[in-house]
Amino acid sequence: MQVILLERVAKLGQMGDVVSVKDGYGRNFLLPQGKALRASAANIASFEDRKAQLEARNLETKKEAEAAAEKLTGQQFIVIRSASDAGALYGSVTTRDAADAAAEAGFSVDRKQVSLPRPIKDLGLHDVHVALHPEVDAVIQLNVARSAEEAELQASGKSIQDLAAEAEAEGEFEVANLFDDIGAAGRDDDYASDDASASDED
Repeated sequence: MQVILLERVAKLGQMGDVVSVKDGYGRNFLLPQGKALRASAANIASFEDRKAQLEARNLETKKEAEAAAEKLTGQQFIVIRSASDAGALYGSVTTRDAADAAAEAGFSVDRKQVSLPRPIKDLGLHDVHVALHPEVDAVIQLNVARSAEEAELQASGKSIQDLAAEAEAEGEFEVANLFDDIGAAGRDDDYASDDASASDED
């Protein structure tokens, strides 16, 4: 199917380009979303008539998107999830979760604007792209953690592996101290029994 693009479409072309696309992609995505028209002579003529108006509208929405991107870029949003001790999530974080987290913080983001190469399946900090306009992208960060406290530690630069290692070291230190205490108590008992046997001999 040949279509004429009404806006820039990533990996396809710029506004006004006539491109060939798969029928399904054209029928199910480009045409219903108003991103393109079938490339008939009438539609091409109609586009030429409306080109200045479309370009002006595109410029206006691009400026709005750039202003929104300035506020959104660099924001970090916390997503609380259950996970194993190794940091693997029970389930995954999706584009909907990213959009919901941004919305809770007062930003208007649609899940269709969020781009995840694959669902997030582990704890930690994850950079996520948000397409606010065909020519404007913002990058946000999702802080996926099991609790608000853990999210705070991750935000300060500690990974879930660092936290686990610290907890393990702390546990080993406590065990070592416990054995030291037991050893010391045992030595005290030895001294006490030595003293007792010495006094018996007297």
